[in-house]
Amino acid sequence: MEQKGVQLDRETFSCSICLDLLKDPVTIPCGHSYCMNCIKSHWDEGDRKYRYSCPQCRKTFTPRPVLLKNTMLAVLVEELKKTGLQAAPADHCYAGAEDVACDVCTGRKLKAHKSCLICLVSYCEKHLQPHYDVAQLKKHKLVEPSKKLQENICSRHDEVMKMFCRTDQQLICYLCSVEEHKGHDTVSAAAERAERQRELEGSRQNIQQRIQDREKDVKLLQQQAEAINRSADKAVEDSKKIFTELIRLLEKRSSDVKQQVRSQQKREVSRVKELQEKLEQEITELKRKDAELKKLSHTEDHNQFLHNYPSLSPLSQSTSSIHIRPLSCFEDVTAAVSEVRDKLQDVLREKWTNVSLTGTEVDVLLPQPKPKTRAGFLKYSREITLDPNTVNTRLLLSEGNRKATLQQQSVVAMLQQYFYSHPDRFTDWYQVLSRESLTGRCYWEVERRGRGGVSVAVAYKNINRAGGSNECVFGYNDKSWALDCNNNSYTFWSNNVQTRVSGPESSRVGVYLDHSAGILSFYSVSKTRTLLHRVQTTFTQPLYAGLMFYYIGDSAELCKLK
Repeated sequence: MEQKGVQLDRETFSCSICLDLLKDPVTIPCGHSYCMNCIKSHWDEGDRKYRYSCPQCRKTFTPRPVLLKNTMLAVLVEELKKTGLQAAPADHCYAGAEDVACDVCTGRKLKAHKSCLICLVSYCEKHLQPHYDVAQLKKHKLVEPSKKLQENICSRHDEVMKMFCRTDQQLICYLCSVEEHKGHDTVSAAAERAERQRELEGSRQNIQQRIQDREKDVKLLQQQAEAINRSADKAVEDSKKIFTELIRLLEKRSSDVKQQVRSQQKREVSRVKELQEKLEQEITELKRKDAELKKLSHTEDHNQFLHNYPSLSPLSQSTSSIHIRPLSCFEDVTAAVSEVRDKLQDVLREKWTNVSLTGTEVDVLLPQPKPKTRAGFLKYSREITLDPNTVNTRLLLSEGNRKATLQQQSVVAMLQQYFYSHPDRFTDWYQVLSRESLTGRCYWEVERRGRGGVSVAVAYKNINRAGGSNECVFGYNDKSWALDCNNNSYTFWSNNVQTRVSGPESSRVGVYLDHSAGILSFYSVSKTRTLLHRVQTTFTQPLYAGLMFYYIGDSAELCKLK
């Protein structure tokens, strides 16, 4: 009852506008009291059209009431202040539907400040004070306010559940541990909490580490995106400049051809007109001569005819006969320009294919798992052909440039006429590269025949071609990786480092490349697929498939996969 009385006093002597104790209290005609400044400010706000109302009961007054200090209330407030009375709690201090209410407060309950796991009661700040002052209560376990305190009570024995049954994975009370959970693995709730806390901390550390890793990955992806944008912008700008230069060159060549044709046209037309004028002069002379002869032929006097006949001038030598060739003066020019156009189209078509195939594939997703089934590998299969521009002259290509065979020297001599010099050709080593570049995820298989001395390789395009140094040999430099395949053994070579590889003998080798992940794997392929060797590195350029031979008559073919 005392608490209720104090609460009533707080509410009674508080201003409903400022929610503080009344200061210079005034009572308006409806009977409600306010701080003088509060009600004045309330009535002074805005245009009230000479109608003034009570903030609590909304009763209106006209004219504006004259405010006089309520001396009795002022004295009571001052006396109550001396007894320790404080302002009424603000509305936000009271418990709402979503808040935990103080279990001790009567009437309108305040928000709980703490909950006690021993008392199983929630307390507001005032009612919690004994837990800070009383020695016995100081030992109680205080936690943040909780609506679930009753969940700590055993529904069977109405006791606090301080035990945990690991056998049944549930909280129990002491009586449960000696009755229905007797013989079970039980520990105190605190001990189980400590164990779970350690697991939780381990999980948190793992999560935090993963967060750090993912943040690094995100940063790397951001850098990769920026690098892609820079590279793409530069490629577009450079390509635009190059095509502009090419267009200018074509325009200049077009202008040159036009000028040359027009110049030749002028010369030829001038020559024809000159000859035409000579012929016309000859025609005029012949007509004049014909007229003289006609006149003489009509002379009746024989003596006069014979007298004048010797005086006739002889005919001038006739111009040689004119042979007009078919009109094809400039067809050769058209043919030559057409040939240039066709060659340019072929070059652009081939290079454009290379541009499309060698575009950087960016894996911005999480790393993809390696295929495990043949169908999984075939998903990344590529149609690969061998590049005639790179093939050593001792190698003969066939099967649509998918197969290479090391030939006898005598046979090679007969084939020399079919080879022409090219800067991409391997001059000393019996090697060849693919026409297609390899990026992203790719899979292909090589079938070898003969004595088996074939090396299955991948290499950068800028590997050396001329000469017999290690810089040209697959696997003997930092620009290539190679698996030497003999009938009874395998050897992997990279940067001139040899690694012995064991695996089942097979005439077919499968190669799986994940360029962005830096993975290169070689497999022995028969009825089953066996991993021979796997490389984890960083590839900085597009790769090209390669073959190298040792024994005459050996061949290897890039298989068509279905």
